[in-house]
This record gives sequence, structure tokens and C-alpha cells, in this order.
Amino acid sequence: MSRLNQGRAAIMLRHRFFILALILAAGFAQSSLAGDRTITVASTTSTEQSGLFGRLLPAFTQKTGIEVKVVAVGTGQALDIARRGDADVVLVHDRAAEDKFMAEGQGVARFDVMYNDFIILGPTADPAKAAGHDVVKALQRIAESKIPFISRGDRSGTHAAELRYWKEAGIDPARIGPSYKDIGQGMGPALNMAAGTGAYVLSDRGTWLSFKNKADLVILVEGDSRLFNQYGVMLVNPAKHPDVKKADGQSFVDWLISPEGQSAVANYKIDGKQLFFPNATGVPTN
Repeated sequence: MSRLNQGRAAIMLRHRFFILALILAAGFAQSSLAGDRTITVASTTSTEQSGLFGRLLPAFTQKTGIEVKVVAVGTGQALDIARRGDADVVLVHDRAAEDKFMAEGQGVARFDVMYNDFIILGPTADPAKAAGHDVVKALQRIAESKIPFISRGDRSGTHAAELRYWKEAGIDPARIGPSYKDIGQGMGPALNMAAGTGAYVLSDRGTWLSFKNKADLVILVEGDSRLFNQYGVMLVNPAKHPDVKKADGQSFVDWLISPEGQSAVANYKIDGKQLFFPNATGVPTN
């Protein structure tokens, strides 16, 4: 091969390497960009421990390419995370706390998503004679009986509801005595402690249905309209927190309240029992 042909061959080889490098670089850039499509949702332990997110999130990601990282804590903690700008979306269940969050300008808009109900669980023998359809009377009997009651004590939506019911019952739980056990933990640990000690406990129905270690616990109080448990979703306000991923976060909100997202909520069942009931209207409630 002549020197001229050798030179041309070398130039062509370098050109091919250059084109290959550009293709690889473009691929890496696209991969990096796709990897950045991740949002953080601060939510309640009930949405995770019930298994609901395990059903919803893969469907959402498959449709949009957006990955979702869930921080599952009590509602109060979830809203505090959002107040710091460390979440893009919040999905919680304490309407009074949600309204306060919105009044502070921390959320863009609040939408109803779904509901279930709270229940009081206790030992099958029901030593406090709490069974029935009146949550207030049940708590009064439990307090009088001095049978242990497990409180989450974690500023969750369930804990906030429990405190409202005690107030309606005219009882300060701090004055009940040692039978009132404030554990400062989530729904799973509270249920485990109640199951292990023969205690009473307030739970959301979704977590209860997915809970495996039921032991001697049974549902004793249900059906009171005051036990209604509504969930709401809010995009964190990017005007207050510039790092909020507005477009992708809004995509999650929009999908959750869409017919597709609502159908995914409705179709999540355990042993044929529906855990959450969709009720989004697509109309902001604030």
C-alpha cells in the first residue's frame, strides 16, 4: 500500500472512531437525561405498607418514564418534608393539616384522590366491650377498662384522627395512665404491638387488610361516619421551592386523578377486598 493510501486509511479510521465516540456520547447523554426523570413523593405509611404504591408506581413509570421515590412517614412529617422543599409531591390524609399547608402557600392545588376508613381493632374477647359502630363510646369504654390502647403518637394522619376522637369522647389520653401507650412509630409497629399484647388500636383499613400478623386481633368498631378517611395529593409549590420538578410532579398528580390512575387504585385488592376507593373529581379543593 502506498503512503498516500495508508494516510487515507488512517484518516478514515480516525473518522470512524470519531463518529463512534459521538454515538456513544449521545447514548450516555440520553441515559443520563432519562435517569434524571425521578420525582420524590412524601406520603403516609398507609399508602406504602398497604402495598398500594407497589401497584400504582410501576404503571405510572411504564406510561411516563418517570421514576418515583417514596418517602413513607406520618402525614405531619410528610408535610414538613415538603415544606423544606425535599419532595415534589405529597400524598397524605389529614385534611386539617393539608388545608394549613395550602394556606401557607406550600402547595399548588389539592385534589381528592381516594378514601377508605379507620377501624378500631382489639382482642376477640373484647374485654372493654368496645364493639359497635360508635367510635366515641368505644374509646370511652376502652379508657374506663384500663385495657391497653396503642397510639402511634407520630403526627400521622391516623394519629391526628385518633386525637380528634379522644377529644370528642371528652378524654385527655395523657390522663388515662399507663394503659395508654404512645409508641411514636408507624402503623405496622403499632399493629404488631397490639397483636402481641392483646391491646386496642386505631388503624386505617388498608394497612390492616395487608397486615399478616393478625394474631387475636379483630375489627371491633367500624361503620361510624366519623371514621371516614380521605386522601389528598398536592404538588409542592415551585415558587417557594425552585428545585421542585414541576412538570414531572404534575404528571404524577394528573395521572393519579385520571381515569387510568383511579382505575389502578380501585383494582388494588387483597383476598378480593378493595383497600382504597377512588373519588377524584379533577377539581381542586383549595
